[in-house]
Amino acid sequence: MTSTAEQPPAASVRRWRRRLADERAEAELYRSLAARRSGEDREILLGIADAETRHAAHWERLLGDDVGRPQRGSLRTRALIALARRFGSVFVLALVQQAESRTPYAADLDATRSMAADERLHGEVLRGLAARGRARVSGTFRAAVFGANDGLVSNLALVLGVSGGGLAASGILLTGLAGLLAGALSMGAGEWISVRSQRELLGSSAPNHATQDLVPYLDVDANELALVYRARGMSLDEAEQRAAAVLHSHEPDNEASSTEGLDAVGSSSGAALSSFVFFASGAAVPVLPYALGLTGWLAAGTACALVGAALLFTGAVVGILSGGPPLARAWRQLVIGLGAAAITYAVGALAGTTLG
Repeated sequence: MTSTAEQPPAASVRRWRRRLADERAEAELYRSLAARRSGEDREILLGIADAETRHAAHWERLLGDDVGRPQRGSLRTRALIALARRFGSVFVLALVQQAESRTPYAADLDATRSMAADERLHGEVLRGLAARGRARVSGTFRAAVFGANDGLVSNLALVLGVSGGGLAASGILLTGLAGLLAGALSMGAGEWISVRSQRELLGSSAPNHATQDLVPYLDVDANELALVYRARGMSLDEAEQRAAAVLHSHEPDNEASSTEGLDAVGSSSGAALSSFVFFASGAAVPVLPYALGLTGWLAAGTACALVGAALLFTGAVVGILSGGPPLARAWRQLVIGLGAAAITYAVGALAGTTLG
């Protein structure tokens, strides 16, 4: 307990109370994240929550009788708790990782060195957990985000380009719809060919399952099966050991006949359909003002505003998926997208003036 003679400065008490409230809120945040997970991820998050509770106990000891009424944590932490309770997705985990990287304990003389080390270590733990989540969802979200982003930028540039050339609103609408359909079909066809070619390549490189039936008839002493494994990249010793094991067990080599590679590539038709839909959803945004009957600068400005908001969103998603700062990635996406559209508009206006 704190005596009157040892009364700490009021500024220190206020700061310690803020630290205590933040640590309690962070412990609640990690428990909320853990509640939506299972297995090892859940245990890891609960372990971090326990560490935050220990940190809270440190500030309680410093405050003594001055601990006061419980305070609320920072607005950022409260917002993350709300997101964690409702979603608990890799996006929330990545946002928590960003928050942990800004710990104030390194410069706080009242925090112990172990507390500062803990917070930095928590950032690394979260980096690993977020990396697991990104590995599970990055393929799907990457296709969605980049497909939509391509539609946003390319069709806005197309619409503004012909708008700068002086085309009427009806012509701009027709051009935008044609760009939407052409781009979506091109993206879908390209994705279908890409995935189909990859599956065919993996299929031609995969072991022939029919050769498994030959194992009982092979000469154990000659062990020509080892040549197959050496051709697949194994060393001499590894190939001979694998071949000997297969020949003596008289069972198929399940590892050699695995279709895991093909399963990871996915369906060519599914990839084509998702690319078509994602591109079309992005390309529809700059066309929307003209479809609603807007004309002139009002239509062009509305298209730029809608696309700008969408680019900020997709940029933030890219930042979260890549582990970078979402706000910086959002602004970068906005500048690049609107910059490309501005260049196309200038070229269209120049062409319209020259040809007119």
